[in-house]
Amino acid sequence: MKIAIDHADRRILAAVQKDGRISLTDLAEQVGLSATPCKRRLARLEDSGVIAGYQARIDPVASGFGITVFVSVELERQQVAELSRFQQAVAGFDEVVTGTLMTGSQDFLLEVAVESLEEYERFLQTRLLKVEGIRAVRSRFALRKFIDRARIP
Repeated sequence: MKIAIDHADRRILAAVQKDGRISLTDLAEQVGLSATPCKRRLARLEDSGVIAGYQARIDPVASGFGITVFVSVELERQQVAELSRFQQAVAGFDEVVTGTLMTGSQDFLLEVAVESLEEYERFLQTRLLKVEGIRAVRSRFALRKFIDRARIP
């Protein structure tokens, strides 16, 4: 359900994006509302799906997944059934952190997190390349992330 977002809602969104564990009291104070209307607005944002959920952000390097690979995948055919089949297959691969349907010469862009080059090769050979309908795969290894925003503007 689409809802209208006003300035107070944007302040709430900015605050919970910065700290998803903020207390209602601190949130209300930070956005300039009393607790009851702040709680009502927060619930409306959650119920409408604007706030899709809360989760911990895990540092991939600190957790042992120091290699990030961006994998462009081109399918043999771009028909709905083939696109859907590929998406379902890849959704089951734990190594895939994000998957995006693209326009242009690539059909999908996957972000893959692995512990080592050997693990990536194993993933590529035993999992990804076994998915039917792939025409081409291009891998690009990330050197360093310099912007990492888990928020909307």
